[in-house]
Amino acid sequence: MDQNIKKNLASNWFKTLQNVFCNDISKLEGNRVKFKSTSWKRNNQKDEGGGEYRILQNGKVFDKVGVNFSKVYGKFPKKFQKNILGAQKDPRFWASGISVVMHMKNPLIPAMHFNTRYICTSRDWFGGGMDVTPSNIDQTEKKEFHKILRNMCNRHNRNYYKKYKKWCDEYFYLPHRKEPRGIGGIFFDYKENNFEKDFKFVRDVGVTFQLIFNKIIEKKIKKKWTSKDKEIQYIKRGRYTEFNLLYDRGTKFGLQTGGNTEGILMSLPPTAKWK
Repeated sequence: MDQNIKKNLASNWFKTLQNVFCNDISKLEGNRVKFKSTSWKRNNQKDEGGGEYRILQNGKVFDKVGVNFSKVYGKFPKKFQKNILGAQKDPRFWASGISVVMHMKNPLIPAMHFNTRYICTSRDWFGGGMDVTPSNIDQTEKKEFHKILRNMCNRHNRNYYKKYKKWCDEYFYLPHRKEPRGIGGIFFDYKENNFEKDFKFVRDVGVTFQLIFNKIIEKKIKKKWTSKDKEIQYIKRGRYTEFNLLYDRGTKFGLQTGGNTEGILMSLPPTAKWK
């Protein structure tokens, strides 16, 4: 398949997903609160792509939710080339993706994160995943979440769930705290060599996240919570912030490739606390 066709298929899917997610989120809010949309360019001097991030704040359901789409291209700075697959000999790259982070008003509803991306250098691959970060772990919710992920993975390959769950557990871990960020999920990267098969999986990951966030929110949206629950959530958000600023590869990649800083840091919660 022609490389430009692959790029268009992937970026069009990510853009469609942005619209679908924002539509669902608006429905959950009863269309009372609007997304603020910001378009940006990677380089104002020449065409190197850009994107659009949408943020909704102070809703009845969401304290803050961000849905970011990007499609950028150009050349990696020399100091980064050795760390990027396929960029050692040729620094040119193209990348598109979508990322979503949800910080909930109700502290009994977990924070949720999702992203998928397609990156092209002299090689091309998909990456992404999703994970859930509750303030207090609900074992029933955890079991149901992983059951949905396992079933989704098994539709594509029986080895995926175990492999990508382990990758997620190892990735979303705070070494300085010696604790996981949340209850895990799946994480994958460098899926290459079979575009049609991999793109089918990536689309299923997106649709499954849509199912999961609607299901989790609708189940707990009316549950009563206390100020103590909210304080626990604020502390957990502090951990979330630490991970994203210290370890998150997506944050580093975005900042290193000239992405929009506000769009990249939209993952940070509106309010967090440290003891």
